[in-house]
Amino acid sequence: MNKKIQLLQSGIPLVDNAWGGLYRGGTYLLIGARKSGKTLIGLQYAMECARQKEICLYFTSMRPKDLMIQAASIDFDLQHYMNQNLIIVVRVAPPSDLYEVSNPDEFLAEYMNDIITVVKQYQPNKIVFDELTPFIGFNNIQLLQSSFTKTSEEIEDSGITSLFILGDPATPAARSIVDSLTSFSTGIIYLNKFEETIRGKNGEIVITPNIGHTEGQFKSKYQIEPYKGVTIDFTGSTGFHSVGKIEKKNDEQLIKNVPQNYKSLADMDTPNGDIIPLSYYPLDDFKLILNNQIALYKSTGQVFTILSFHFDQTAEEKGLLTLIQLQNAIRLSTEKKDKICLLSNKVIVLLVKEERENILSLISKIKSNLPSQDKDYIKETVKYISVCAVKVDETVQNADDIFEQLITDNPAEKNRLYFQY
Repeated sequence: MNKKIQLLQSGIPLVDNAWGGLYRGGTYLLIGARKSGKTLIGLQYAMECARQKEICLYFTSMRPKDLMIQAASIDFDLQHYMNQNLIIVVRVAPPSDLYEVSNPDEFLAEYMNDIITVVKQYQPNKIVFDELTPFIGFNNIQLLQSSFTKTSEEIEDSGITSLFILGDPATPAARSIVDSLTSFSTGIIYLNKFEETIRGKNGEIVITPNIGHTEGQFKSKYQIEPYKGVTIDFTGSTGFHSVGKIEKKNDEQLIKNVPQNYKSLADMDTPNGDIIPLSYYPLDDFKLILNNQIALYKSTGQVFTILSFHFDQTAEEKGLLTLIQLQNAIRLSTEKKDKICLLSNKVIVLLVKEERENILSLISKIKSNLPSQDKDYIKETVKYISVCAVKVDETVQNADDIFEQLITDNPAEKNRLYFQY
């Protein structure tokens, strides 16, 4: 890609809480039934884009006036951002004359090509296509896949993040069409509308990753509230609970209170229903891996290092960074052979390569995967992240010896690195 891959806030509550945002250059599908809040989420995404001073290209079949009314319902002054050229609205007429052409599939494929043409003309940072459903009624699913792949890859190669909105398929044929696109997306956001109440409409939002994001589904109840849009922080919401979030106690108590009855690595749901990403290991499994690594060191002399990234919650209070965003940044920066474990406000990494330059390289990568690359932002944010490094030596007998050095908030100075490196 032409631009550095990074996570950016999306304005979609569960996405920002669970994934830390959307990847620049990613392709996402938003699927939901009529009146489920799809357009409102598209507008929230566009509003967040404009607030970041980035250009959002908004494709819609609605009249601009109607779109502005929709935006006003979530307290979004669409006209203001259009006047600044931060949001560009392009009205798209659905293909109503499909039955009059000799080859409807080729006709629809041309529509896909036209998306690329318009995107190249305006060169936005992000796009919303509300909605794509009328343009994907291909008879030949393979042609649909190749057309969509060509369109999405050209957009991705320009570093543009796409949100394609689709209606919830009502028939098996429609389901097969939508399913054929999901495997070519970075992630899927699904809205399951429940009912309409006096307070507004509510339902369940489910997000599922395909590439890069935290593995496993995350879901939460949502509500559509006047002047707020789609929210998840309302009475009765299941919300999103970050992995390892336990009542805050001192770290020695925390080691004992981490749930011990985790399932196998292939099915890593916590007992209370939270989902642990597959690239992370529960405490017991991590300790088992660590003990095996210690045994290997004893027999072969192969040295390794354990890093503990300590997150100061003040960063979250100041709106700079969440623990989930730090976890995602660390996961994106590690190699497949490195192992990760979460413990309260710490992210612990088993780094097989123990050289100092590897540690500093990892820190540099983590900084590059933070939500923003603004120098002032990074300078302020890293004040709230510290790193403790423990290198295995002859005094280490087992995993508990290493954890004893990691769980303290004031480790020996010789083990302390600084994130500013």
